[in-house]
Amino acid sequence: MLAGAAAVGLTWSLVEAQAFTVRRVHVPVLPAGADPIRVLHLSDLHLLPRQGRKIGWLRDLEALEPDVVVNTGDNMAHREALPAVLAALEPLLQRPGVFVMGSNDYFSPKPSNPARYLLPDPRRRQDDEQGEERAEDLPGRELGYAFAACGWQDLTNQSGSLEVRGQRLDFIGVDDPHLDRDELPQAWPARAETGDSGTSVPAQEALRIGVAHAPYLRVLRGMQGLGCELVLAGHTHGGQLCLPGYGAVVTNCDLNTGRASGLHPWPGEAPGPGNLWLHVSNGMGTNPYTPVRLACRPSVTLMTLTAPSS
Repeated sequence: MLAGAAAVGLTWSLVEAQAFTVRRVHVPVLPAGADPIRVLHLSDLHLLPRQGRKIGWLRDLEALEPDVVVNTGDNMAHREALPAVLAALEPLLQRPGVFVMGSNDYFSPKPSNPARYLLPDPRRRQDDEQGEERAEDLPGRELGYAFAACGWQDLTNQSGSLEVRGQRLDFIGVDDPHLDRDELPQAWPARAETGDSGTSVPAQEALRIGVAHAPYLRVLRGMQGLGCELVLAGHTHGGQLCLPGYGAVVTNCDLNTGRASGLHPWPGEAPGPGNLWLHVSNGMGTNPYTPVRLACRPSVTLMTLTAPSS
């Protein structure tokens, strides 16, 4: 009987890993009177070349008509996945966007013991302990060039800026903290422009947004210190195998499990002064060696940025 229950659970988790969905949240971060801005947050696609259904589903996201696309990395799960990623995102690449990379944009996934995620530092692996540095074997740099050629801004340890619906959005991003490649920029884009008279004219107040693949606490603290009001990240897969009624057991980083997925204030528990908004995507994919999800459907998030309600 136990074997039968386990088989049912495995079957369901395999099915759930293909149950793609769009989550919708509202984030009250714009100044009074500002028009709402629709931000599509993508993360952890972990695409394989053979995943035609997922590619088609991602292409259809253009129908959501986002104003901005934010991609927080881990796009590939195979050395030949670059064409699949570009095909999946081709309609969205026509829209304004920004991106950072994750570890699975540089390194292909490997079989591993799932129990390691329960360790204090889940990054430790036996081959790492041998002192050998693994060579990059995924075309992440080529992917970045392709994104940038389509107009998306590369936030790899850089800042950037977009103007959307009359609102300026300032971004600051880092390379993957899970690989210790994060170098947080200490300067935002210039926030003043020169008028016809040659004098300095203040630009409109910008919304400051941080972007990272993995939401490590050091990165969140650094972005908070720079005045970010909203931070977007991925990496956690929302826990991937969650306990019904309880939620995530692990996050694969030092973020607490209560914030493994979705929109939350940080570092406090309630919105208000001293807190920023943190959105963690639970992602669209899985490691191909563990293609299962439980109580954690794969998703993208359509975020509507709004002014606070009166």
